[in-house]
Amino acid sequence: MADPALKLDDHFTYRHYRNWPDDQRWELIEGEAWAMSSPTERHQALLVRLIVAFHAHLEGKPCRFYPAPLDVLMPKGSEEDDEVDTVVQPDIVVFCDKSKLTDRCARGAPDFVKEILSPSTSKKDLNEKFNLYEKRGVREYWVVDPAAWSVWVYRLAADAATPPRSRYDEGELRDRLGDTSPLASRVLAGFTVDPVELFADLD
Repeated sequence: MADPALKLDDHFTYRHYRNWPDDQRWELIEGEAWAMSSPTERHQALLVRLIVAFHAHLEGKPCRFYPAPLDVLMPKGSEEDDEVDTVVQPDIVVFCDKSKLTDRCARGAPDFVKEILSPSTSKKDLNEKFNLYEKRGVREYWVVDPAAWSVWVYRLAADAATPPRSRYDEGELRDRLGDTSPLASRVLAGFTVDPVELFADLD
C-alpha cells in the first residue's frame, strides 16, 4: 500500500487514496496529495451553525447537503472512479442531481460548495480549490473566514471568451467591518445567511 506521507511527489488517484489509513485525512487535486489539518473549535462551531441552517432550508426539498467527510470525486471525463486524480472533502456540499451520489462517494461537480478556512488550508481553499471548482463547474462557492469574520460568495458567470466557458464573478463580500447584510444563494432559492448571526459569540 502506498504511503502518502513518504511519497508526496507521486501522482495519486482514487485507487491509492481509498486505501490510505483511516486516521489520515487527505485530498487530491490533479494527482497531488494535500494533507487536511484538524479543525479548530471556531471552525467546528461555524460548521454546526451552517449544518443547522442547511438542514432547516433543504428538508423536504430535492437537493441534498452533506458535511465533511464525504469523498467528492471530480473526474476530467469518463474515467473509472479508481483513475480519478481529484478527490476533495469540502466542509459542506449540496447536490441537486441525485445520480451523482453513491453509497461510497459523490462523483461530479456539486451545485454548491462551502469551505470554512483554517490557517493551514486557507491558501489551498482560495487558490487551488477555487480554480478547481471554477473549472469543474461548481455553480456557487462560499468561503467563510473565521479569522476575518467574513463570507465571500462566488458564482459562475458566462465568459465571453472563445470557446465559451464559465468563470466565477468578482465575488460578493460580507464582513464585520463592512456590509453585514444577509447573503442570498442564487442556486438554492430562498437560502440566506446572516453574517452577524453566523459569527455571533465567537470572539
